Amino acid sequence: MTDNTVLISGASVAGPALAHFLRRDGYDVTVVERAPALRDSGYAVDFRGAAFDVLDEMGVLAEMRGHDTKMRGTSLVDETGAETGRLPAEVFAGELEVPKRELTRILHRLTADDTEYVFDDSIATLTQGESGVEVEFERGAPRTFGLVLGADGLYSKVRRLAFGPHGDALRHLGMSGAGFSTDDFLGLDHSGVLHQGKGRAIYAFSAGDGDRLAVSLSFATDSPALDRRPREEQEHAVRTAFAGCGWVAPRLLRAMEEADDLYFTSSSQVHLDRWSHGRVALVGDAAYCAAPTSGMGTSQALIGARVLARRLAESGGDHLSAFAAYEAELRPYVAENQEKGSEGAAVFGGGAQ
Repeated sequence: MTDNTVLISGASVAGPALAHFLRRDGYDVTVVERAPALRDSGYAVDFRGAAFDVLDEMGVLAEMRGHDTKMRGTSLVDETGAETGRLPAEVFAGELEVPKRELTRILHRLTADDTEYVFDDSIATLTQGESGVEVEFERGAPRTFGLVLGADGLYSKVRRLAFGPHGDALRHLGMSGAGFSTDDFLGLDHSGVLHQGKGRAIYAFSAGDGDRLAVSLSFATDSPALDRRPREEQEHAVRTAFAGCGWVAPRLLRAMEEADDLYFTSSSQVHLDRWSHGRVALVGDAAYCAAPTSGMGTSQALIGARVLARRLAESGGDHLSAFAAYEAELRPYVAENQEKGSEGAAVFGGGAQ
């Protein structure tokens, strides 16, 4: 075993992107993912700014453009559904928006031939030594890697094992919500509707995905505790928050109960004093989540992956200096995005904070 072996936890966006750049630079890469197969769920994701340079460098920019959702904007509506204003497409869709399943599919295809993917497994323990990290898995046999990189999201297993409890890193922005899909009974066509009230918001859109409507029901919360609670408790909290809300709220609450793709999440950020510990480092939401309300999560993941890989390639095998340089370069960019996320949560939540 040498420093040339790398284990990446997470096969969503940051993980496969990082695998691509590391393999290009000669690293032997394994990606472990707790899901049993490549994920095909999630809302559309958008790209902004320097993320386009990353996609171009990876050779997939043109392909991504071919999956553009071509959103036309969002109507602001009152409690009766009457339009009171319009938001341009760029507010939610960025400069380019694609279905998340297409992004993950493309990144996986780009890396599958020269990267080992291990699905339906997760890291159980990490033990660092002078020459490597001993990793025990939930299912597979123990292995040793030169580096372990956590690209496993807001509730990163790598971060919890190497840096401490989630509560030490998470900063709640005062808003939680349920997301799911239902039939497009609003007849939206590459467009969305947004209704905001005091401490709650309904956002629904259709991005040309058949006759499906993507729905987000957001409301004010004191902590992200509901993220880890059973579905029935999450649904109860949503129903309580939207009790008495008119327009399409009653129909959406019924659809939520029937949805087979329901997920629940809070607008939270990750704040750490450092993004690495010995031979372990974090990238993307695991290290510096800016919250969905920033609109920068996907772009930040791609840019972070490229910066980390570049710094490792330039370090001559000195991972400590590479991790330090990666953090120094990226922290100002992350700080700007996290400020956007905080501002967005306050506005989108309709006064939730």
